[in-house]
Amino acid sequence: MIDPRRLRILRAVADHRTVTAAAAALYLTPSAVSQQLAALEQETGHALLTRSGRGVRLTAAGEILLGHAHEVLAQLERAEAELAAYAGGSAGEVTVAAFATGIAEVLAPAIARLALERPGIRLRVRDAEGDQSLPLLLDGEADLALAVEYRGAPGADDGRLSVLPLYAEPFDAVLPSGHPLADLPAVSLADLSDSDWVGQYPGNPCHDVTLLACELAGFQPRFAHSSDDFRAVTALVGAGAGVALVPRSALRGMDLKEVQVRPVAGPAATRRVFAATRRGAETHPLIAPVLAALVRESERLPAH
Repeated sequence: MIDPRRLRILRAVADHRTVTAAAAALYLTPSAVSQQLAALEQETGHALLTRSGRGVRLTAAGEILLGHAHEVLAQLERAEAELAAYAGGSAGEVTVAAFATGIAEVLAPAIARLALERPGIRLRVRDAEGDQSLPLLLDGEADLALAVEYRGAPGADDGRLSVLPLYAEPFDAVLPSGHPLADLPAVSLADLSDSDWVGQYPGNPCHDVTLLACELAGFQPRFAHSSDDFRAVTALVGAGAGVALVPRSALRGMDLKEVQVRPVAGPAATRRVFAATRRGAETHPLIAPVLAALVRESERLPAH
């Protein structure tokens, strides 16, 4: 009989690619993880891992078992959800990992709504960049993630996750006030190919959006400055350090006296925001109302 607790360890190793990183995510020692994996190999009668450089990768047998692990763990999440519903499920805590503008746009209003409609649900928010919330969710440190699409993100068909699209928003071009294109009603990115750029660090989903938009316009942006803080990005543009693409919602409430904000002509740079839970947990009586509140608040956002 395969111990499902060991399936969680196998999935963590597959996600993190090293025993040490998986152990840290699971709050175990590396030796304990290695022992559990050895026991799992004995249970299955197959070698499940092989060395790959400084890390490990799954063998063919390991990949087969991982696919079943996703289904087994999702079913356990469903079992917990049904038991919670049976027990009432009217009170408890839900941890949400979310990025800053997503918190401001939909999560904070959803918290206010739930305080009135479902006062027994307590939300605990963890501020996490758009590419960090899914690992927190999969490692069990969050119950729900508010995230954005990015290169390398798990797809909608990922067996570990249940994904709910929420909204999409465009990026606007932010230019220094004296820029030659600042008076145009819209800016073509191709006309900014020779400019210095201010952008987010690689790995940040917004960096990917900027990079892809510029690639579609026929050039690679020359990043002269990097910051994951949109206020810092806008301040650098205002100082004449370069140009930038910034999500429209992040510009609301900013001091924009030193910059000009223009929509992008042609195909717009866009980020798509979604909520995710571990598969099977989306019907949990504490999580389902939070998802519903996020959907309602997304529907109330101003049209872009």
